[in-house]
Amino acid sequence: MNKKLIINVTNHETRVALLEDDTIVELFIQRKDDDNITGNIYKGVVRRVLPGMQAAFIDIGLKQAGFIHVSNIIHNQDEAATNRKTKLSIEELITEGQTLLVHVIRSPSESKGARVTSHISLPGRFLVLMPHSDFIGISKRIINKPERQRLKKTICENKPDDRGYIVRTAAEGVREGKIIREMAFLNNLWDRILTQSETAPLPSPVYQELDISLQAVRDFLMLEADSLIVDSRKDYEAIVKFLDRYMPILKKSVTFYQDDEPIFDAYNLEGDISRAIQRKVWLKSGGCIVIDQTEALVAIDVNTGRYVGKHNLEETVLKTNLEALKEIAFQIRLRDIGGIIIIDFIDMEKKINREKVFNALVEALKKDRRKTYVLPMSEIGIIQMTRQKTKSDLAQTLCEPCHYCKGEGYHLSLRSICYKVYREILRLSYDMTGVNFTLAVHPQVAELLHVEENQIISELENLIGKPIIVYPKRNLHIEEFDIVEVL
Repeated sequence: MNKKLIINVTNHETRVALLEDDTIVELFIQRKDDDNITGNIYKGVVRRVLPGMQAAFIDIGLKQAGFIHVSNIIHNQDEAATNRKTKLSIEELITEGQTLLVHVIRSPSESKGARVTSHISLPGRFLVLMPHSDFIGISKRIINKPERQRLKKTICENKPDDRGYIVRTAAEGVREGKIIREMAFLNNLWDRILTQSETAPLPSPVYQELDISLQAVRDFLMLEADSLIVDSRKDYEAIVKFLDRYMPILKKSVTFYQDDEPIFDAYNLEGDISRAIQRKVWLKSGGCIVIDQTEALVAIDVNTGRYVGKHNLEETVLKTNLEALKEIAFQIRLRDIGGIIIIDFIDMEKKINREKVFNALVEALKKDRRKTYVLPMSEIGIIQMTRQKTKSDLAQTLCEPCHYCKGEGYHLSLRSICYKVYREILRLSYDMTGVNFTLAVHPQVAELLHVEENQIISELENLIGKPIIVYPKRNLHIEEFDIVEVL
């Protein structure tokens, strides 16, 4: 399977798409004021301890306090191992007003604060450092026993006594010297974090995760992707510099995209992204799946739609369900849906068919990097599953509640519409020869383009060398806009 990373960079957002055999399977978006803080480390203060929930709220300097469960708390480095072996109550571990160094494991959402832990971990190319543990773990994907023993011996002989490590899959076959150097780098990084935390104000960040482009390099290009194509010279140079430090051999896998056609258009990605925020997704057979997201869970319904089959009903239903589960696994991964997921397949009378669909779904989900847990299908065709959630899903990132239907549905957010306008004008400009453009948009979009997002128009005018006149048009739907070339 060929895997590649496509990175589209503008001044206001960066989009990273992971392609498998030229099909987008994961999408990551980072905007200037993005609240995706997963991986950041904060010096926080305990504001409220909740004995009934065995949890606490930690002020880390954000609008909403972070939430920590007792299972994610250690008292100090010396007692880290003890706390895992004996179940201590939260009152025995922390008190209100106490300073705590915490790692964000799930970014905040509109209704919930960040989920944090004091079991901090720092990922590298070959290792993950766990400074509050002396545990040594080896990736399960490294199956060669002598290699596992070699790697464990390397770690044991060179690690500090008070720190633990997980050996990542990428370490298989890597020379001892490289692993030792990365161990030293991660140790030095942790020492710098500790030093900074001693003088940092309370509350405040003491370590920030890599930007989304370098995260993609670390998590994908270094581990599984075959190539990376980026359309920003600045990001291209930053990626090459990053690889020069950690994995010089991979620099030849990075390409700077310079064509006039927008990079996501060149790889036919915009259509799949638009489809990934729609409620109804049609299947090739004529059936469809309907995805409804709530705060507590996601419900996915499978329908035969226009598909009527050629033989008996059971065969038609089985074929639709088998086709649907592949699309469901694909959409869950692309939309990055997390939490509780309920899938309502079309009822099947035969137990063997229900088992066939269940097993096929489990197999399809194996491609997903997130942890999933799937319960067997019930007699009425219901499958319950959970998927690890670390950040807002794609719909929450790109959309906001629709004021036309009083919050019952969604439309593109004002900022997303502005960025869509940007891409559309840039796309059209290559074939237009007029003296300027006029842009008619909904009044709310026009206001945003004139005030908070005015740099979009300025940047476009500089890129295309022509003025752009923006004016509001009340009868337009909020997502609609008209671009006219003035000759």
